[in-house]
Amino acid sequence: MTEAIVCRRLVGRTAVITGAGSGIGLATARRLASEGAHVVCGDVDEARGKAVADEVGGIFVKVDVTDAEQVEALFRAAHDTYGSVDIAFNNAGISPPDDDSILETGLEAWKRVQEVNLTSVYLCCKAAIPYMRQQGRGSIINTASFVARMGAATSQISYTASKGGVLAMSRELGVQFARDGIRVNALCPGPVNTPPPPGAVRQGPGARRPPPGAHPVGRVRRGRGDRRRGRLPRERRLLLS
Repeated sequence: MTEAIVCRRLVGRTAVITGAGSGIGLATARRLASEGAHVVCGDVDEARGKAVADEVGGIFVKVDVTDAEQVEALFRAAHDTYGSVDIAFNNAGISPPDDDSILETGLEAWKRVQEVNLTSVYLCCKAAIPYMRQQGRGSIINTASFVARMGAATSQISYTASKGGVLAMSRELGVQFARDGIRVNALCPGPVNTPPPPGAVRQGPGARRPPPGAHPVGRVRRGRGDRRRGRLPRERRLLLS
């Protein structure tokens, strides 16, 4: 199998990743490190976060992304350690078992998902942008979801609404800060087989993976990207449809 092309295009750049301990965050930490970036791994799970930071040669900062002071400390640690904040990948999120149909989901469950999935992105962008404006450049990537555009095949009312908010916020910030040299994009992946924190997804058989019915082709994506050069196998392209 041909290895992925690595251009070392991020040498000297600093990337802050929330939810770096597993799934998309872990895969991104590995990739950005391979491109030469200094990686700052933020996660609420200390064991996972430290393990990833050690693997990629970065630093770990324990962070509850719903806490403004902890989020500010995360980005301050990145700047104090490496001298810049060039990339912010605001990726942390949850899909708990009590986020279901609008008729079943209670107000507290609704609020919790909004705090972790949407308010956290607001807090991370608010913390990162001043550093990027001072530098005259920066890239922010916010993890939304395909459900922000299509709706969900399985009931998760607060999750879907939160990801729609992330998508709208990213558009707004992209327009507002373009002249400061800051790019803002939203990532809208389909279901990814990610080992989550306890209680973060519905429980039962196959609890560590999204239900295959959540994607029209009936299966889910693994967190680690394909390593082949310049193309995706036909069966994997389906997951981008």
